[in-house]
Amino acid sequence: MLHLLYIFAFTILAFIAVGNLIRNLIMFSFDRERTYPTNASPMGDRGSFGYYASRKQFVPHPELLDNAGNLIKEPLLVMRSINVEDARQHLDALYEASPGHKRDNSEEA
Repeated sequence: MLHLLYIFAFTILAFIAVGNLIRNLIMFSFDRERTYPTNASPMGDRGSFGYYASRKQFVPHPELLDNAGNLIKEPLLVMRSINVEDARQHLDALYEASPGHKRDNSEEA
């Protein structure tokens, strides 16, 4: 009898948890579309909503900019393919340029 009570209690808790999850997802989607006023705020130019008021000014992450400071419009996960020898040469050059690398005359001879 106690097992049935546990199953019943955890079933109710599972339904409550799933209901809260769905409700939070719906509220989050509505909250993203909402715009917040930034004028006449008691906190100065930050606005009373902090993060939401600062969202209007888009400041890109430095990794999304090229050398000239323009936004990169191409996908960032594209890798050019190189052969194994080129990769080995690049890794060897990085290893030899590292500060902890000690040259051994016996290995090079």
